[in-house]
Amino acid sequence: MKRIAPFLLTLLLGIVFLLPAKEAAAASSPKVITVAKKYIGTPYRYGGITPKGFDCSGFVSYSYKKAGVALPHSAAAMFKKGKSVKKSKLKPGDLVFFNTGSKKVSHVAIYIGNNKVIHSVSKGVKIDCLSNPYWKTRYIGAKRV
Repeated sequence: MKRIAPFLLTLLLGIVFLLPAKEAAAASSPKVITVAKKYIGTPYRYGGITPKGFDCSGFVSYSYKKAGVALPHSAAAMFKKGKSVKKSKLKPGDLVFFNTGSKKVSHVAIYIGNNKVIHSVSKGVKIDCLSNPYWKTRYIGAKRV
């Protein structure tokens, strides 16, 4: 019993410390959208990670970082994070992934509600509708981080 008690205490403390992290990420959703919307019109720049120019993952990573959540700078790496979410269950702040040229994840956007996403595309940071035929046919999935 003496060997089990420290293990159970460690397990319990681990659970207690993980719960606030999930709440913090969920609470950052409105903040990440507020941050992201400030950059509408920012030009596209391949590999860009600053307000001087963003690529899709640089924009998402930057917006989340400003909201207190660290994400990798790669759409494919982001796709490996978080919990999968059905398209019908999307919530503002969820990451939405697309295939824009291969069968792999190659583009990421932030869901902002009302079937819309904000992302960095060739025309710069903008808001698009998920029902747009281009994005609708390239949708791969979504994650909640």
